[in-house]
Amino acid sequence: MNIESDLNETPEEVGNNAKVNKMEMDPLVKEKMKKNLVYVSIFSGVMLFAGLTSAYIVSMGDSFWIKFPLPTSFWISTAVIALSSLFIQLGITFAKKDKQKLSKLFVVLTFIFGLLFVYFQYKGYGELVDTGSHLRGDIMVVDGRYGGIGDDGRYYGYYEVKYNGKFIEIDGNDYLVDQKKLTSTQFSELKGFTKQFEKIENTKDLAVSNYGKSFVLYYKQQPISLINGKLCLPDSSALQFVDLLRLRDLAINIRAERGDFFMRGKLGKDFHIYFKGKELEYENRTWKHKGKRLEDYLQTKPLESPDTSSSYLWIITFLHLGHIIFTLLYMIRIVNSSLLGRFTSSDTLSLRLGAIFWHYLALLWVYLLLFLLFIH
Repeated sequence: MNIESDLNETPEEVGNNAKVNKMEMDPLVKEKMKKNLVYVSIFSGVMLFAGLTSAYIVSMGDSFWIKFPLPTSFWISTAVIALSSLFIQLGITFAKKDKQKLSKLFVVLTFIFGLLFVYFQYKGYGELVDTGSHLRGDIMVVDGRYGGIGDDGRYYGYYEVKYNGKFIEIDGNDYLVDQKKLTSTQFSELKGFTKQFEKIENTKDLAVSNYGKSFVLYYKQQPISLINGKLCLPDSSALQFVDLLRLRDLAINIRAERGDFFMRGKLGKDFHIYFKGKELEYENRTWKHKGKRLEDYLQTKPLESPDTSSSYLWIITFLHLGHIIFTLLYMIRIVNSSLLGRFTSSDTLSLRLGAIFWHYLALLWVYLLLFLLFIH
């Protein structure tokens, strides 16, 4: 002990040192400080997601907006995280009763179910991609759009296909002949024919086969002939490279079973499109609301509109998943401490702090899911 330094301390320094010593000695003060840090983190998260969901609603008000069912895996992950939240609470309960085996079991189960949540979220993103929803995407197909001329005399796209002497037409994402949707066999034939155009990178890549038997291409309503292995217009001029790239994009769209929309399925059944809160119909490649044709500028606007709805869905859910993954890294320490028997009736602070944040993430996910369910 340095008596001289103690004597030289000012009254303020003595008071401050006494406060520090009291805080170090008082576990309740220490617990309160750590809980406050957790609550600050929770508050920051709440503000972040409140801002995102508010921005979602504002953006939806004056845009073309796609609504579609949430992936099944998202619902499974909801049950998983709910059970995980229950397990960590049971882990605390048994630790307070010094039932170490049961406490360890439920803490480990909490971590395992947390990993399962991540797995099902990953599966859910796969389902989103399968339906045509992407982090960055468009509502309608532009590049490689199937051709034809509308009632207003405007070209929809460059290429059309004749199948057994009859033009294939487009209705949303359906390919039709004689107003009837192509059968799976017929559509497989169409895919097989257009597949040869998918890998065009330069004019030398083009090697056309099976042309003119069942399928004939039309470019701006002009029939295309195969001359010396090259696709040529009626004046015998070969298609330009830029036109071949358009044909490649069309082939890719057909393989992906896309017609006019990136979302797969049928408009009005598998997905819905709204403008200013009003659900739209799409007939003969024309936008309508309750049977009334929209103004001309709104007919082309969806072609220029990004799929903001899907972008928000991906961002909101992915940010939540990021919080889950970060918390799971912290949970590794909790699991390790539990397995080493450090959580007893007299010491469960770390476990309880982890549980507070884990419960918050579970409740946050339920809120986000319900928000997306009723709004998206």
